[in-house]
Amino acid sequence: MKLYISYGTQHYLENLPEAALDHSVLLESSGDAVLIAELDGNNPFKEGHAYEILNSRGELKDGSFAVLNHIQVTDEGRSLFEERFKQRAGLVEQEPGFAAIRVLRPEENHPYIVMTLWKSQSDFTSWQQSDAYAETHKNRGTGQGLPQTLFSGPSFVKEYNVVSKS
Repeated sequence: MKLYISYGTQHYLENLPEAALDHSVLLESSGDAVLIAELDGNNPFKEGHAYEILNSRGELKDGSFAVLNHIQVTDEGRSLFEERFKQRAGLVEQEPGFAAIRVLRPEENHPYIVMTLWKSQSDFTSWQQSDAYAETHKNRGTGQGLPQTLFSGPSFVKEYNVVSKS
């Protein structure tokens, strides 16, 4: 299974034939939009990014708020980064309002993406303030966490509202 992402304006993406694909989700935030298609097979987008799904829980269609954490990883650090995510505790899945998670490996030279979907933005905010979040991220920036040399640049987070689901 793969996940494909195309970026543009909401109007542009809504009018793509691919917007009607089964298992597609349209996300929007302040004029920026993302169309996501999760499927077996080839990239349906002419201008899209392809990702292998390393870890998957929940259904994308169950969320109404999405958080995409883009993480830039060096070529040398890919295996360690992926191994850590394979061993993740999975605490986020137990949180109220959790809908889905996808840990995505880029097929080309793009950042990894950790995408979570939530029933609401307030559910995501509650997760960030929870003991489970603190436990999940307790080693960040410490000697027990991932070494900083693993990252080729700063990570960045984008938050979106789900506009439509197929």
